[in-house]
Amino acid sequence: MRRVLATGLLATVIAVAATTLAAALALAAGVGFAIPSGGETIPLAGFAVVTGFFSVVGVVMAVAFLRWSARPAGPFLWTTVALTVVSLIPPLVSGADTATRVSLIGLHLVPGAVMIVTLTRSLREAKR
Repeated sequence: MRRVLATGLLATVIAVAATTLAAALALAAGVGFAIPSGGETIPLAGFAVVTGFFSVVGVVMAVAFLRWSARPAGPFLWTTVALTVVSLIPPLVSGADTATRVSLIGLHLVPGAVMIVTLTRSLREAKR
């Protein structure tokens, strides 16, 4: 369990860094990240905080699957992929411009890929 936890926390740091870097590159390319419904712009630090929070939630889920499932990797993978797909709905319906919506979708997929792949692999190795 400690190995999954340690791997997950390291993956969280990597996911936060990758997402924040991708958001900074999008900002530099001219993506405004303005959400019309609230009239606010998503700050760069907001990407880091939200990515960190939900990545830690993923680590907790992985530890729970490891604790209470005989074969945790499969259920973890399906659950997290489904949650990632659901997380794509808000950017799609936000009313933001196309560049912002596409960037936000990408910024959901980056940490999803890092966390899901890393934790699924870690869960498979933990149950060997």
